[in-house]
Amino acid sequence: MTNWLPDLSSGSGPLYQRLADSIESDIDKGVIDVGAKLPPQRDLAYDIGATVGTVGRAYQLLRERGLVSGEVGRGTYVLAQRAENPKVELEPAAQGTRPFDAPSGKLRFDSTAAPDVGQGAIIAEILARTAEDHPHDISSYTRDFPERWYEAGSRWLSRNFFRPSPDSIVPTLGTHAAVMAAIAALTMPGDYVVFEHLTYSQISRSAGLIGRRTALVATDNEGIDPEDFERVCAQKHPKVMFLMPTAKNPTLVTMPAERRQAIAQIAREYNVALVEDDLYGDLTDDPTPLLAEYAPERTIVAGGLSKSVAAGVRGGWLSCPPAYRHRIRVAHKMMTGGLPFLLAEVGTRLVMSGQAGDIRKRCIAEIQARIAIVRETLEGFDFEARDNVPFVWLTLPDPWLSGTFKNACLAQGVLIDDEDEFKAGRSEQVFHGVRFGVSQPRQDKDVAGGVAVIRRLLDEGRAGYDSFS
Repeated sequence: MTNWLPDLSSGSGPLYQRLADSIESDIDKGVIDVGAKLPPQRDLAYDIGATVGTVGRAYQLLRERGLVSGEVGRGTYVLAQRAENPKVELEPAAQGTRPFDAPSGKLRFDSTAAPDVGQGAIIAEILARTAEDHPHDISSYTRDFPERWYEAGSRWLSRNFFRPSPDSIVPTLGTHAAVMAAIAALTMPGDYVVFEHLTYSQISRSAGLIGRRTALVATDNEGIDPEDFERVCAQKHPKVMFLMPTAKNPTLVTMPAERRQAIAQIAREYNVALVEDDLYGDLTDDPTPLLAEYAPERTIVAGGLSKSVAAGVRGGWLSCPPAYRHRIRVAHKMMTGGLPFLLAEVGTRLVMSGQAGDIRKRCIAEIQARIAIVRETLEGFDFEARDNVPFVWLTLPDPWLSGTFKNACLAQGVLIDDEDEFKAGRSEQVFHGVRFGVSQPRQDKDVAGGVAVIRRLLDEGRAGYDSFS
């Protein structure tokens, strides 16, 4: 490039970030053409009066945003951002749906929301009927919950021999909100909440925002280690433990019945409440009794529609012991601002009409087809997958590191999650694994293309990826 300098007069933050933002802006405006070579780091550093390290950090940030590629000995080049991806071809409708946190044109293997099986038309009809039947309720705040909302939660959370009473149900704005309401209601700032080293870490992060502390418990191939759980209870005196006994995110471990009994007994001895997230368990045909069957007096079961029906509906419920119900409902209102009538009624009608169950069956069939693609493509590598569950836990071969592999996939147009995304706290344990979901691409051929990218990287090893310009 000639006669070009970035405009660093506006913006905020560190110089490397302002430099990256300025280059991104010029790429978007067409000032810097697709395929153009950015100035060598040393030359640009001299021109703007910065260090080479500052320019290097800016270029690395641009690579992470998917805007440029770097090749050793050749330089840094601007990638096409809104044309078809050269590595994984996607139709426009199959591209990411969250442009604020996903570079345009990337294949979303970092989400496990329910696949699109045509449920939009069903939901549109229910929305229209709800608006017609309840115009006043939609225009106002939700102050009274109709009995059908509790009945819907009772039906949806029922699995195996677990049949919660409608009197135990709290309707919520999704499963995440359900879990956080329980934690907020049953703990005080400074209290410890127990998490596995690898889990749905958004809960531990959210708990930290409201002043709760994280205590980590060890696991093995059968789930939480009872001996270590007892050690944590004796040393930290936690009030609550969050866990996913069936098809745990991200490793897919399912806790056997004997282990669940042991965990329930320890929780009873140390007076620890258990929050059982059954969001993925609801997709499985696993016959193991829920943890709530072993410790009903202290176990809260949370579930919803996001993975099996439609994430955008935000339908969720939890079942809890009677002594917890009122304060959890109040905590949910305080933390979310209240439950929107429209969403709660749509979720209820989906469940009560049987349409949610039908959609779930179609989602499971689609997930099974996509997991079959994974099994065939990644044959010979070490990974965990279940027919009905929309994600895969891949243990990386040496010498791959989790974060490096994630960046290599990003450079090839595929967004996945490294193990750090699932760490509930600062952990010395290293798992050398990544998780990728298969439910968000619109078509099976896009899933096949993304898994082929992962297979190619595994075959090539780290020699197939270079992060330096």
